[in-house]
Amino acid sequence: MTPKVSVIVTVKNEEKTIGKLLASLKAQTRPPDEIIIVDGGSTDQTVEVIKAWASELPLKLIVRPGLNISQGRNLAIKEASGEIIASTDAGVRLSPNWLEALLKPFEEGAKVVSGFFLPDVEGAFEIAMGATVLPSLEDVNPRKFLPSSRSVAFLKEAWEKVGGYPEWLDYCEDLIFDFKLRKLYGPFPFAPEAIAYFKPRTNLRDFFIQYYRYARGDGKADLWRLRHFIRYSTYLVLVPALFLLGLKLNPMWWFGFVIGGILYLRSPYRRLFRMMAGLSFREKVLAFLLVPVIRVTGDLAKMVGYPVGVVWRLRYGVPEDWRKMGSS
Repeated sequence: MTPKVSVIVTVKNEEKTIGKLLASLKAQTRPPDEIIIVDGGSTDQTVEVIKAWASELPLKLIVRPGLNISQGRNLAIKEASGEIIASTDAGVRLSPNWLEALLKPFEEGAKVVSGFFLPDVEGAFEIAMGATVLPSLEDVNPRKFLPSSRSVAFLKEAWEKVGGYPEWLDYCEDLIFDFKLRKLYGPFPFAPEAIAYFKPRTNLRDFFIQYYRYARGDGKADLWRLRHFIRYSTYLVLVPALFLLGLKLNPMWWFGFVIGGILYLRSPYRRLFRMMAGLSFREKVLAFLLVPVIRVTGDLAKMVGYPVGVVWRLRYGVPEDWRKMGSS
């Protein structure tokens, strides 16, 4: 008997993007048995747009103003009747075989399956942003890859065993969920064909806010201590030291900035050169120049956000010892 599959989505103020997602769900080669959408209190026309699709898709809409993403996902899963939960987000469009590719490893006993995501971009800024912040397939080690909840599937039973998404976290919640599942089940099968095409932020202000929130979530959950330490050390110690050494001793010390820049931007530029074939010469130059600006903006946002999260954690503590979840 074919297991029932529920697709879950959380939304808030997505009137411009939700139609694209629903159209891609309708076009799936393996249609979902049901789609549970939790709206966290939209003030635009998101709910009306979703209702307009009710005759074309097996939709169930739940409106709960004030829920964060974790609470919304947990509520959607509780309401889902499927044995398998496939999670995605508003703001994406799914490849036609997204669900089919996600489900295939379950035939061989998988408990969790990682999908993938690619940038859905146009124009110099968006292409530069996608190249800078989103990995390409060749960047992924399948055994270590932690899926975003915009493209992942898991047994409802697995969700129950790890206690669901952490409702005390407003960002980075899917990473904690991944860690708990991996501790219980080991590395996840990887389905690179299960692609969610994701549009990154379209301006630096929104990008800064996004990465500030991500880093604040890292601080709250006590994630990536070494990465953040290296970032602070680079910007606050190494960069000033190289500048002063070049100024006081020998300008050759400034060659360290060239070497560091090459290492720092190598991967984004490698991805960029593959993505900008359709751009004009002027747009290519602009995209090339935007990559370091985007990278530094993201780093500064993280440096601001991380201590805010740490202060929150020291003040309120972590409500669950997620690092021990699933251990025997």
